[in-house]
Order: sequence, then structure tokens, then C-alpha cells
Amino acid sequence: MSLMAEMGERAHRLGVPFSVQLDLTYRCNEQCVHCYLDHHDHGEMTTAEIKKLLREMADAGVFILTLSGGEIFLRKDFFEILEYARALTFCIKLKTNAVLIREAQAARLRDLGVESIQISIYSHRPEVHDAITKLPGSLRRSIKAIRFLRSQGLKVVMANVLMTQNMDDYPSTRALADELGAEYTLDPTVTPMMDGDRAVLDLNVGESALRRVFRDETLVGNADEFCAPPRPLDDDSMDSTPCSAGHTACYVSPYGEFYPCVQFPLSCGNVRQQSFIDIWHNSEQLKEVRSIRLRDLSSCSQCAHGGSCTRCPGLAFLEGNMRGPSTADCERSFARTGIPSANLLAKKDKDKVSPARLVQIQLVPVITGVRLLEMSSAACTLAS
Repeated sequence: MSLMAEMGERAHRLGVPFSVQLDLTYRCNEQCVHCYLDHHDHGEMTTAEIKKLLREMADAGVFILTLSGGEIFLRKDFFEILEYARALTFCIKLKTNAVLIREAQAARLRDLGVESIQISIYSHRPEVHDAITKLPGSLRRSIKAIRFLRSQGLKVVMANVLMTQNMDDYPSTRALADELGAEYTLDPTVTPMMDGDRAVLDLNVGESALRRVFRDETLVGNADEFCAPPRPLDDDSMDSTPCSAGHTACYVSPYGEFYPCVQFPLSCGNVRQQSFIDIWHNSEQLKEVRSIRLRDLSSCSQCAHGGSCTRCPGLAFLEGNMRGPSTADCERSFARTGIPSANLLAKKDKDKVSPARLVQIQLVPVITGVRLLEMSSAACTLAS
């Protein structure tokens, strides 16, 4: 077991918030076609409010802090916030499109000891990438930033969301990451808008593209093993928690709203009205999230896919019941194994959906290097 995994397990036993994603802004200089955010500023936390929150998170035991957005470099106080966070000894990860990073900014990131920088690259072809971001020249500028960041010895992760516009480009995009000396992640996920609008899910790729990805051994390792028949739950799994959301990880929006995870929009409080640690320990909503065990989920605990499905309570919540099945996860397991779950068959009968349509889905795996790590949420990514 890695040191990070050991720390995560210890945090779970002690009830410590090991990792937090803090979005500094939803404003962005790109307008990506698949983005789930409202990019208008509805009253972001001030510099003073964020510093107060950072102190509270440090006192609560937070170790990994991911600063994201929107585009974090649109905050004029970004480096003031970053310097303050590093003084509190957080392990800092950044998510950015890097369009605004020049040599001076890269040097400051190096000097401040940022752990990693995740940069969104959607294609190796400018006409495809720039059409997705709706910002001409964005690919050129992002790649220039990656080259310089790598020249400074910084760890860069190129994140690629798979969708209809770029579904044939991921092999060459991964080759570009190798050329640049960056790590590469492929995420075949298009997330619903935060207001619940699901129209963007039409950008999800179809069956043939998904099956090609799931059987690409350079991404998933042994494709036969990865796509093996589903496994039922054993006794240990029945008493396990679904993911780290609300247990060792959480998410705070630019407006101070506290959620179990960026993919779990259940408001548990607001750090402008309560302290971070008060919400973490006393929120009734978080207590309910933490009470979820697979044994208590009547449909999932009886499902033949139980041992291999990565059910996300946040996605189940978006469907109306955090203790119910997540159809998105049922569909994901079907896409991997070719065997539909009982819940999916029932939904198919109800909605008269064809098997081909069932795999045009909202997926949550994250493909990293030569393995596909099934993460049910951004919080899981932080804790990995």
C-alpha cells in the first residue's frame, strides 16, 4: 500500500477531512461546450474569507488541497491565496487551462512547491481543441505553458474529456502528452450542469467509441480482466462505504457552499455562516451521507454487479435518492461487461430504451497511464 493510501485510510478511521477541492471562481476565459458551470460571478468569497477558510481547513487536518475553477488565474489574488496556502503546509494541486500561464507565473509555481498541475487538453488538433474551448489559439497557448512548466521540473497532468467532437483523437493526444513529458488522463464523462440541466449529456460518445476505449490495453492494462463478468458483493464489501465523499474528502464552491463532492450537490452548509470544522462534524446532511453502507441499499446489495460496480451516491442523489441505484453506474457496468443489471433491465423495459442507446452513457471512470482507475467522484480522485 502506498503512503498516500495509508494516510487516507488513517484519515478515514479518525474522521479527518484528508482532501478538499476548493473552487476559487466559476469564471473562465474558455467556454467549453461540455462545461457544467455557470461562469457568471454571483458573489465569490473574498481574499480574507478564503484565508479564513484555509486556516480552518488546516486546523481540521486537511492535507491535500486542490485549487480549481473556472479558471483559477482569473483571480487577481491567486498567488496571494496560493502563498498563504503553502505557508499552511498544504499539499497543493492545481487545475487550470494554463492559457494565462507565462514564464513568470510558471517560475512562481515552481518556487512555491506546487505538487501537480492538471491542464485540460481535448485534442492534439487545434481546430478540434479550440472548437471545444471556444477560444482561438487556446491549444497553442496551453501547450506552450506545459512545455515551460515541464522545463521547470513541475509535474503536469494532461486531462482529456472524451466526447463526440474528439472521440477519435485520444491516441494522438496521449502521444502528445508523452512528447511533452506529461502524465495523461482520459475521462469519458460529460457531467450534467450544476443546475440539473442534462442537455450536455448528448455530447457523450456512443457504444463503439466506448468499447474501443474499454478494450484498449494501453489504457486499461489487461482488457479481458478489466471487462470480465461482474462480481457479486462479499461480506466485507457489504459493510463498506461507497467512496470518500463526506468521509475523507469534500468540496467547497466559490460562494462558500460545502458539498460532500463536486459530483454530489447536496448542500451541507456554508463556510460563510459556519466554520469548516463545525460543518464537517455536525452537518446533518453529512451524517446521512456517512451512514450509507452497501448492505442498506436494497437494490444494489442484491445486484450481481455489486462487487465490480462503482456506485456513486452523488449520481444516485441526482436521480432522486442517494440510497437508490445510480443508473449511470449500472450503465457503466453494462458497458464494461456487456451484462445489464436488474435495475438497468427494469429501466429498459420502462423506457423502451435499446441496448445500443444504453451505452451512450454518463461515465465516471478516470483512465490514467496504463490503468483505468474507477473513481466515482472528484473526491475519489483527490484521495487516490
